[in-house]
Amino acid sequence: MIASDRRDRRSARLLVVGADGGMRHLPRAALASLFDPGDLVIANDAATLPACLRGVHSASGEPIEVRLAGWVSAGDLTRFIALAFGAGDHRTRTEDRLSPPPLSPGDRLVFGALEAVVERPLDPPCLLRLQFLGDRATVLAGLARHGAPIQYAHVPEPLALWDVWTRIAADPIAFEPPSAGFALDWRTLAIWRRRGVDFATLTLAAGVSSTGCPALDSKLPFDEPFRIPERTAAAIVRAKANDARIVAIGTTVVRALESAAMAECGVRAGDGFARGRIVGGTQLRVVDAILTGVHQPGESHFELLRAFAPNELLERAASALVERRYRGHEFGDSLLVERTRAAAFA
Repeated sequence: MIASDRRDRRSARLLVVGADGGMRHLPRAALASLFDPGDLVIANDAATLPACLRGVHSASGEPIEVRLAGWVSAGDLTRFIALAFGAGDHRTRTEDRLSPPPLSPGDRLVFGALEAVVERPLDPPCLLRLQFLGDRATVLAGLARHGAPIQYAHVPEPLALWDVWTRIAADPIAFEPPSAGFALDWRTLAIWRRRGVDFATLTLAAGVSSTGCPALDSKLPFDEPFRIPERTAAAIVRAKANDARIVAIGTTVVRALESAAMAECGVRAGDGFARGRIVGGTQLRVVDAILTGVHQPGESHFELLRAFAPNELLERAASALVERRYRGHEFGDSLLVERTRAAAFA
């Protein structure tokens, strides 16, 4: 976490919304003791790319900022879906950022020694498909040297790359951090191990949380590639056979598991894409509880919670978070929602 927040880790809070509709306000450190032996906790181990680049639009000479937002094809580190903005930086709210210079197919964007070509603008004009010049190693080196983490105005000081990596970060394929994982630390994992709570990981390329365009934001999240290891798939089968709970650390884990769900109470191991949105009315087949950050009603992260609990309960939870001044955004407090044992909620 960023330096200004490290001192607050021990004071981080957790609101638990139980399957019975009850609510408990706890220190987040209590997370270590909330689950039962045999329960399975699954987290996203994706590390975060330095996916924000500032440079020059060669055709006009004007400044441009590009935020990598999606993969054209999984594993191809040269071609991306991206957002483009004009002059400015993250200290201006995303929705207030200047538009980029007019972009046409073939335009070159220069970010220090790293260059990219606009394959084609998309709709709206701030969205484009681009290809970096060079091979995978060249692009990785260029991102490491010239890129920075995507960030927003609520954190004014510049973030370093390690600020947006969770403790379990592994393969750098995410565009923004799977931030629910910031709640995990080695102490919690060690206590779970001693208590017989199982822990496993998957990898999903978490995308951007805001585009600055309301019409485009309504379509978030974009399609996101994921990989589920054989060990994780086997652990899910074992937990389901023992009537234990599957706890997802973050919305990205829910999307991956429910996208890979099979009729026989398991998930397919291997690669896949999480497509579409999980909302009220979505029938969950794998996940029993979710740990997430504090989000606002209307945001895609919060709307996913409507598949876990009825609207009335979530609205009460949202009010409690506001009244008790829980901290929001990726470096804030946490919310644990247990799935109400009923049909999907409209």
